[in-house]
Amino acid sequence: MSAKKPQAAFVIADALLGAYATNNRINVYLLENLPDEAWIAKPPGGKGRDISSIAGHIHNVRLMWLKASGATDIPAKLEPGTFTKQQAIAALEASWKALETALRTSLAGEGKIKSFKPDVVSFFGYLVAHDAHHRGQITMLARQLGHPISQSAMFGLWEWGTR
Repeated sequence: MSAKKPQAAFVIADALLGAYATNNRINVYLLENLPDEAWIAKPPGGKGRDISSIAGHIHNVRLMWLKASGATDIPAKLEPGTFTKQQAIAALEASWKALETALRTSLAGEGKIKSFKPDVVSFFGYLVAHDAHHRGQITMLARQLGHPISQSAMFGLWEWGTR
């Protein structure tokens, strides 16, 4: 009989940061699989945000929280109607990395995020829920515009174990 190797302890901070990284990769995957025709198409009825504005909103809300949390290295804001899908993807990558730093710092310290209550784990939940809400809006709006996300890409949004 061989001796079993002791397993490393589960580190919740690493798991949370990994999940947040996956959340961002899912956002990017969605935009990469979004038909170009849907990017700036006007919403049905002419009211509400178009898909590009929703993507910009996700990024800009992240910036709002970075500023409120006291972060000093904050990426540039996306101004509505002025950026491409590729620029939105690059911006989401930048704001995710900046938030990852804030989350990592808080997880290694007192577990607080300035201006957010009660703690860093709730902040993590808020960030993921906010992104997921808007991913749902993007997929629904693309469908309403007649440019739906492919079925394989829709299933791909749920492949957290491989993204």
